Amino acid sequence: MIQFQHISKQYGRDTRALNDVSFDVARGELVFLAGPSGAGKSTILKLIAAIERPTAGSLHVFGQDVGKIKRGAIPFLRRNLGIVFQQPCLLLDRSILANVMLPLTVTGASGAQADKRARAALDKVGLLDRAQAKPLSLSGGEQQRVAIARAIVNRPQIILADEPTANLDRASANLVLDALKIFHAAGVTCLISSHDEQILDRANRLIVLGHGSIMASYSNAATKAGGAAPNASAEPDAAPDDAPSAPAPEAP
Repeated sequence: MIQFQHISKQYGRDTRALNDVSFDVARGELVFLAGPSGAGKSTILKLIAAIERPTAGSLHVFGQDVGKIKRGAIPFLRRNLGIVFQQPCLLLDRSILANVMLPLTVTGASGAQADKRARAALDKVGLLDRAQAKPLSLSGGEQQRVAIARAIVNRPQIILADEPTANLDRASANLVLDALKIFHAAGVTCLISSHDEQILDRANRLIVLGHGSIMASYSNAATKAGGAAPNASAEPDAAPDDAPSAPAPEAP
């Protein structure tokens, strides 16, 4: 579903964000990206969403070469992506229900359909009872769960989450991660960048980045955050074969 082949990304003459990065993500996988600030985690997510373009190499998402995709086709690519940023970026002058409805409204859904699906998405993240609340009346963790509901309301095939728990306490971080795992369990492919060692220790697949390169990659084993050595049970990850299509996620 996602294929990085010798991807490099350079800004100006002196700043190389990624250097010869190659990995595949199969349909339905849950992959965590670890590494210190500046390691290249956010750049990988931005490249997948065509927010940035690679300087070298080839990147395919849904079989499309993102480096060559035309500008007019980018909105269609992003309709299949749910993007969750470190900051929720909610509109403060409207209810959380209106915030979640927004992606549907701008793509032409009827008011009734947008309302129904937005309420279903809020229900999945445990916030339906706060539908009419304004964002500033919610905690940071609740706001991030609203951002997840907004990201999945268009029924994306891939969720990209960039440090979604970075500014949250442990209980709120666990609720946000649980919300993401609900959609992964329904068949959505998820890529999550994180510094959170407690989260990374439970990762089934972990890609560790440093200075724009892949330093290590592990599957089905506990690892240490920030590129530290894995424990004795960890096995190096091989490039995954294409997995059979996962069932379509349950529609919100």
